[in-house]
Amino acid sequence: MLSRSGSEDAAEPLDAGICDPLFEGLRDARRVLLAVSGGPDSIALLHLAASWSLRTGGPPLAVATVDHSLRPQARAEAEHVGAAAADLGLDHAILDWVGPKPATRLQERARAARYALLSAHARDVTATHLVTAHTLDDQAETILMRMARGSGISGLAGMRPRTMLGTIVHARPFLGIRKARLVATCRAEGWRFFEDSSNRDPRFARTRWRAVVAWLEEEGLGPERLGVLSGRVARAEAALEAAAQAAQAAACLEEVAGRVVYDGGRLLALPAEIFLRVLARAIAAVGNTGEARRPLRLERLERLCADLQAALATGQPIRRTFAGALVWTRSDGTLTLMREAPRRRGGSAAAGG
Repeated sequence: MLSRSGSEDAAEPLDAGICDPLFEGLRDARRVLLAVSGGPDSIALLHLAASWSLRTGGPPLAVATVDHSLRPQARAEAEHVGAAAADLGLDHAILDWVGPKPATRLQERARAARYALLSAHARDVTATHLVTAHTLDDQAETILMRMARGSGISGLAGMRPRTMLGTIVHARPFLGIRKARLVATCRAEGWRFFEDSSNRDPRFARTRWRAVVAWLEEEGLGPERLGVLSGRVARAEAALEAAAQAAQAAACLEEVAGRVVYDGGRLLALPAEIFLRVLARAIAAVGNTGEARRPLRLERLERLCADLQAALATGQPIRRTFAGALVWTRSDGTLTLMREAPRRRGGSAAAGG
């Protein structure tokens, strides 16, 4: 299904002069896996990346499409992507999300399944990089959604141009490009694409936020302004993380596998944001593996941080559990974190040796 808006009519197609620098970050890849759904963003990615690689001697490319089995048209769209990839001389695979589908949080769980499938396939085809076609419009929606959920500075920095999915580099070369320009490029070049009807379904939060972004743009707060904000926040985030890393090292008194002890006096002297980040880093390092890989809830972390600051300031020992870690203060002014013992089948923690 094709649709057209006024902003898309006004948008200029991309050319090699704009696109080539966007793909240069892939130059060191052994092989690149392109995630292509059949929408205009990813169809543009497919053709533009293939052109760049061919013209400049870039790394070899492979293509994958995830079929979530949520729409009857999805298979035909995936097969169309396969045909387009074959015309470009690229290998293509359809990755199926099999099994029963959840009744709640469908988009969130579909996203998790999608990246699990793509990451596994990247490893199978020896790709070191996975590339998705996230745009500046996606970035704006993400920032506003995270703001509504009460995200901290890290979340407000939005999606990063490069992140890690285990050992795979996840690159987003179009993060500074408006979607309308990718649509215009597809139309100018005659590249056929499809539009996912679920992108217009108001039952999904991102669809509703897309409408909010359009309204805000009319008021002067469009994706470009939000993109500038995310860049500035990302810059501040990097500085804060560097400060937290240095403070953590300076305050550490003892560190062994699954256990770390800090000088509470040094921690109390830190700005609150740095104390919070040191605590988050320590919990992620010593917490149980399954918990540590989940994002820490900022509100809960802030409450724990306040409790620990009060305990260290008064010399009153406290003990807490948080995200797979035992956390306690002692009257000697130290703060200790230790990996929580595995739970027995009945729900109690196993006794330590």
